[in-house]
Amino acid sequence: MQITITKNFSFGGLPSKVVISEGLPEGMDILGAGERDFPAFLAVCDRNTESIAAAMLPDAALCVLDAGEEAKTWASVERVLCAARAAGLGRDGLFVGVGGGVVCDLTAFAASVYMRGAALHLVPTTLLAMVDAALGGKTGFDLEGVKNAVGTFYPADGVFICPDTLDRLPLREWKSGYAELLKTSILGENGFFARAGAIGDIALDGLPESAPQRGARRTALLACIAEAAFFKCGVVEEDPRERGERRALLNLGHTFGHALESAAGLGTLSHGEAVAWGIARACELGCALGLTPAPRAEAIISILNTYGYETRAPHPLMRDEGAFMRALAADKKRKGGAPRFVIPVEKGALLISQEKTPGLRGGEGEALLRGIAMNDYR
Repeated sequence: MQITITKNFSFGGLPSKVVISEGLPEGMDILGAGERDFPAFLAVCDRNTESIAAAMLPDAALCVLDAGEEAKTWASVERVLCAARAAGLGRDGLFVGVGGGVVCDLTAFAASVYMRGAALHLVPTTLLAMVDAALGGKTGFDLEGVKNAVGTFYPADGVFICPDTLDRLPLREWKSGYAELLKTSILGENGFFARAGAIGDIALDGLPESAPQRGARRTALLACIAEAAFFKCGVVEEDPRERGERRALLNLGHTFGHALESAAGLGTLSHGEAVAWGIARACELGCALGLTPAPRAEAIISILNTYGYETRAPHPLMRDEGAFMRALAADKKRKGGAPRFVIPVEKGALLISQEKTPGLRGGEGEALLRGIAMNDYR
């Protein structure tokens, strides 16, 4: 008997349903099962997920994008918009994004601006998209080497998560998503960090071969994905447009990580690899400021090392120190012109501002941040 978990959320008054199931969703499930009548719909995928989209939605018009971060551009958005027009979508049409974080972000952005907003369903096929990118309504694309420089808030009406699609993921994509899962588990409580760590070997070795083990581990993985997805959605419900501090905590590892992605060249590192490195830097920053207990930082960095993430500073792919520092200073999550950082604390995490935190202000703070990134601050 297949496990199916459904939970409804409201993001700023906009309803969003998250469905997590063991088997691939049927086309009728994705199209609303009679809840709404869509006269026309468009499935957006990339070359890696074209077969999945075609199998689930055999009657859909397909817009097939190039795969990878390099495709996360306005040109791809325009392709989706033109495909929607060619498919006859009106304002009552439906966009269905089938793929990883890039496809989900691009499809959601296109839906948000098409005729001032069309219906949106997402079928995330990577671990990263399942626990982060497809949830909460952030959309966007990269501009002039800056990660997600353009975007909107536009939550999907429905998100359909099926861990079966993870069987085909390469190791690097597994690890990219697992970094986001660990990030969420650090923010959570009640043993979530330990439970997330317990399924980590799946990311390294794949699912076991024996049927009983495979079933048990798949169930554990599904439960962890559900916990991460519902945790994020619960946070977003409290702060759907990131006006306060609660949702900003989901950016743990991202300020350092996004700057690294820019400095290394977008697409050189996976998003999760950059976030893992950023989490390690956030731990070191917290320790340097006396806000992160050393045992907590050591436990987090230890599990990142266990699963093969690069946690050393400087990162081996850091091409341009100046570009890194400029990207850090220009991070889109800054407030009042000053970057903000999320650092782990004894339980959960804390949001701090460079402008308001002793030890981070002015030239002293700039030197500390540079030292954390380049490993010469001590």
